[in-house]
Amino acid sequence: MDPAETIVLPNPASAPPRAPLPLLAAIVPVASGVVLFAVTRSPLSLCFAALGPVMILASFLDGMRQRRRATRLAAVDEAAAWERVEEIVAARTEAERARQLRAAPDLRGCLSDPPLRRGALSGEAELTVGRGHGPSPLRFSGTGDRADVFRAQHGTLAGVPLTVAVTAGVCVRGPAPLALAVARAMVLQLCLRHAPGAIRLEGDGIARLGIAGLPQAQRRGPEALVVHVGDRRTASTGARLALAAPGAAPPAGYEAVIDIVEPGAAEVRSPLGVRTCAVEGISQDQADALVAALIGAAEGDAQIPAAVSLQDALGADIVSAPGSGGGTDGLSIALGRDAHGPVAVDLVADGPHALVTGVTGAGKSELLVSWVTGLAAIHPASEVSFVLADFKGGTAFEPLRALPHVAAVITDLDAGGAERGVRSLRAELRRREQILAEHGLRSIAEAGGVLGRLVIVVDEFAALLQEHPDLAAVFTDIAARGRALGMHLILGTQRATGVVRDALATNCPLRIALRVTDPADSRAMIGTEAAAMLPGDAAGRGLALVRRPKDDVPAMFRVARTASDELRTVIERSRGQDRARSPWQPPLPRRLELSQLAVPEDDAIVVGIADEPERQQQTLRTLRPGRDRGLIVFGGPGSGKSSMLRALSAQVPAAVRLPQDPEQAWSIVDEIADGRRPMPPLLAVDDVDRHLAAFPIEYSGAWLERLQRVIRTAGEHGCTVLLSAARCSGQISGLAELLPARAILRTSSRTEHLAAGGEPSGFDPERPPGRASIGAVEVQFVLPTAEDAAAVPDDARGGTAVLPVLWEPREPLVGVVSASPARTAETLAGRFGAGAVQVLADGAPVMLAEGPRATDELRMIVGDADSWQRQYALWQRIARTGEVLVLAEAARELRTLVGVREIAPYATPFAGRAWTIDADGRPSRVILHGPPRD
Repeated sequence: MDPAETIVLPNPASAPPRAPLPLLAAIVPVASGVVLFAVTRSPLSLCFAALGPVMILASFLDGMRQRRRATRLAAVDEAAAWERVEEIVAARTEAERARQLRAAPDLRGCLSDPPLRRGALSGEAELTVGRGHGPSPLRFSGTGDRADVFRAQHGTLAGVPLTVAVTAGVCVRGPAPLALAVARAMVLQLCLRHAPGAIRLEGDGIARLGIAGLPQAQRRGPEALVVHVGDRRTASTGARLALAAPGAAPPAGYEAVIDIVEPGAAEVRSPLGVRTCAVEGISQDQADALVAALIGAAEGDAQIPAAVSLQDALGADIVSAPGSGGGTDGLSIALGRDAHGPVAVDLVADGPHALVTGVTGAGKSELLVSWVTGLAAIHPASEVSFVLADFKGGTAFEPLRALPHVAAVITDLDAGGAERGVRSLRAELRRREQILAEHGLRSIAEAGGVLGRLVIVVDEFAALLQEHPDLAAVFTDIAARGRALGMHLILGTQRATGVVRDALATNCPLRIALRVTDPADSRAMIGTEAAAMLPGDAAGRGLALVRRPKDDVPAMFRVARTASDELRTVIERSRGQDRARSPWQPPLPRRLELSQLAVPEDDAIVVGIADEPERQQQTLRTLRPGRDRGLIVFGGPGSGKSSMLRALSAQVPAAVRLPQDPEQAWSIVDEIADGRRPMPPLLAVDDVDRHLAAFPIEYSGAWLERLQRVIRTAGEHGCTVLLSAARCSGQISGLAELLPARAILRTSSRTEHLAAGGEPSGFDPERPPGRASIGAVEVQFVLPTAEDAAAVPDDARGGTAVLPVLWEPREPLVGVVSASPARTAETLAGRFGAGAVQVLADGAPVMLAEGPRATDELRMIVGDADSWQRQYALWQRIARTGEVLVLAEAARELRTLVGVREIAPYATPFAGRAWTIDADGRPSRVILHGPPRD
């Protein structure tokens, strides 16, 4: 529990309030007794009146009893609460005292519980001069005198270390025997708290203290912190420890003076004030014993190297020789050196999986690079291969790509590739299971070269899971089944707590911890807080603690760093080996043309290549015209949907690709729906939503109904339908439900992607043209080449509609309905002559001569709907004996004047289009404009 957490002190017990006297209840019997006495004159009624005072007295006495009891219980509760607070404070005080003593041990603490010795210092060295009172981190809240007294009593901690910086200068002042004993203890404390190479002792006081035999006084490490020990002739700067007689002035520049009052007691004078403390002192005999022990430890336990190369760890003969192979029984590798020599781990025997933790800058990536390089130097690519995943920028593993052992590299710069790569590892599990089953083997240990080992190395595993949380199950599956199949995980992360799930961590018994900031992470990794106590300076980079299943305690070592020339040597020696097989196919091409694929021998249409990482394959996706019902494609501008339809249509000679012209689009669909045109083997309709938007509302619904009819019956007539649309609106969704498959290309927004039926994670605004998802499968569609585009123009391929013909009068008398009679009359006069055209004007009805007219005499009367309504008799005569012509702008008059109930073929308004009524009463579309008549 955090000692700085505020402790709530009990509130003082308060006496309960006095209970009010029941005056009103007492007055009632008195008043009743007086009234009864006045009425009955009986003395007994006065006895009833006496009940009032008796009740008041009884209530008063009962209230006093209740108050005494409540006061007693409150005191008992207060005492119990204070007892609990005392226990909590005592426990936290003891824990905080122990923590401070572990963090800054004195000589006694160093001997009773040897600390982890720091390998190097950055100009600072802390010295514990004694034990005394220090500020308490405990905080209390509460009011009352007792709370104030309690707060004052526990404002300080007794028996905690008092520390000063040696670099500020420390002077021990007192009688010579006592001062020498105290100074010896301080110097030996520094030697026990730091590695021999971290401190270098010098000065004339070393011999006086009798510690000249210390290794720190003999070695001259260039990175060591120099501590000068001597009297007032000592230098005035740097780490220094001086001795002075009682009453003598301390040397100039010394900020801490320890005045020895008596044996074991002293006063510490510093800029913080004067503090009393208990000091340590040891005799010369005790010092000699400690010096001898330190000399023996230094001789038998050399210092951990400050830097280790890969060649130092593996041996020059191994790095410079080609990988001779060690079989698939083990993957032993020296990752660095400790004071005794190389530190080796075996991913097979100590694993099968490993966890590596360390904060940024601790050397985690260097460890992983050396691990991979070392294994590649020992084993050929046929025995061990690697999948490297770098999620801290994508550069750590880049130099390793040249190794033939490296099957693939995943980076956070390619999110889609990372996900498909990890998903492919499931397929790798199944593939290895199948290979072992085919050979009748239970595990890779029996494979005998049939199957090599695959090591999956992830740098920043937490970042990988943050971007792809669903992939945690994949790694858990690999961790559970990887041992027998020869698949191993090396997962690097800044912290393991809260990142690596228990199911995964259980299968990772090999643990390596570089420096971490949270002691809980260190305990979770290696069982101790040692990794949290590693130095964070430059000298601490590469220091690590390894704990294998066989280790009782973690072992510290220096990680080997792979130099660029060492990596080049391993790459050169591995040249000529076959590159390891990748667990997944290469990424889909950003552009795919039909010429790049093997066209099937049957009449199937090549749609593209489907990426199936779960099956470790990329398959050709095809459509069989006349047998497969079809496909709908959704995509925004520039997504390649039109090009894709053009490329697919080019593969079927008899395909019909609907043109964008509304009249032709109407005619083709209308003719196919009514059976007047045979269904083609392939019908391609590009931009369905744009087709619908080009029609008026009544025509849009009618055209959509006809298209739906075609799609429903296409399978029965051997027709495959291809549709494309920019978005999945209400009308388009109905069409999509009629087709068995939909492909989603790049859409304009995530909303449109989801509306089209795509998965939220599948939206990618950077998708290349022609890249689509069909269900959960990623497909790259074929796109047309320049020759394909020329061979299949934008008009309808193989499906040209019956175009409107230039209108020629069938009868000498023609009634023309137009929204602009004057303009229409001018157009007709240009073709047939002004004498053949009359305009039906308001209030000026045209009277036709009685009797038959010459058959070659042409009379065309033009009017709007209102004019024809006023000349209804004339209109009826023309309808019976002549020809009716209705311009496209006056489409409504087909129903009101002509009485046509069925929808006419679509004609574009204001484009010289009109309808003429055939003998069967059905309208036919014609072109009104044309060259002048001779």
